[in-house]
Amino acid sequence: MSASALAIAETLDDESTALPVIDLSELDAPENRAEFHQRLARIACDTGFFYLEGHGIDVAQIRELERLTRETFKLSAEAKDRIAIRNTPHFRGYTGVGGEITRLKPDLREQLDFGEELPAVTSTDPNHPIWWSLQGPNQWPVELPELKPAVLDWLDKTRAVAERLLSAFLVALGQEPDALDELIGTPRNHRLKIIHYPGQPQGQSDQGVGAHKDGGLLTLLLQDDVGGLQVLGQNGWIDVPPRKNAFVINIGEMLELATNGYLRANVHRVVSPSNGADRYSIAYFFTPSLNAQEVPLLALSDELANQATGPESDPDNPLFRHIGTNALKGRIRSHLDVAERFYPEQFAQLKAQAAAHGRPLQASTY
Repeated sequence: MSASALAIAETLDDESTALPVIDLSELDAPENRAEFHQRLARIACDTGFFYLEGHGIDVAQIRELERLTRETFKLSAEAKDRIAIRNTPHFRGYTGVGGEITRLKPDLREQLDFGEELPAVTSTDPNHPIWWSLQGPNQWPVELPELKPAVLDWLDKTRAVAERLLSAFLVALGQEPDALDELIGTPRNHRLKIIHYPGQPQGQSDQGVGAHKDGGLLTLLLQDDVGGLQVLGQNGWIDVPPRKNAFVINIGEMLELATNGYLRANVHRVVSPSNGADRYSIAYFFTPSLNAQEVPLLALSDELANQATGPESDPDNPLFRHIGTNALKGRIRSHLDVAERFYPEQFAQLKAQAAAHGRPLQASTY
């Protein structure tokens, strides 16, 4: 690691406006691996957020997906509506500004959600777990045919990076590098969002995305050059400024569960850009397979286990160890229109919970 990167890493405790930097290519040199794993474990335990460089994804591929992201959101309202997320139970497709909900408040962004391109799971068994409905095909805009191959290739490339990073985490925690292979096996359940945050007038809501934790294992976020991402530190919100061609990595709740809280899923948010500006980002969510059942608890060394404080769970958004239950819960809470149409029982439960807290909930409001 360069002297400048080391300086960044050491200043985070002072609520710096930058995160530590990890260079994944250091793993290519055997003599660097021990130091790399030590630094990775410390940074992940302390912050749960860092920049990732040396990931190996070609810059030309990054620029192309960024271009296609901008082109996607230039499509007409009619084209976007044809691939609306409310069309299917799989939570794949377009969501307009205010259509996704975080902590019962609308997020001021539009986005297109994708997952692994897989057939829908169908079954006539009434006991078939409802969360298998999360698996299914994507919706693609016919007006932009080059988007599909670009997204599917990006899913493959980012999955390879995430798998390598997860193995490095495991080694850093004294585990075998393949200790969680069953958790990330097939059928894969990884997700991708391409996102547009339109600028908001002063004095109105600036909730690009409300404060939350990610529910998977790891998130790999590619930002453009417009800021707005913040992570919650001990003394308040810390800006996460863009870093060219680097991913912002954050730990998800499933990895927090697997390590009994040694690795923390940090709270983060996005503040909308100012009026007249636009922010774009590409977020890849490395998520356990629906076939994996439950998140295993890793057997940490006594030294690390003594530092593990247990996973945190929001009373208003409880965390489940069961993969399918947790995944479906997160989707239903975020997309009320899909929940109301395809998951009426779960939507009714969420609506009753909101009413009990004095917060009326109605999907058609958004």
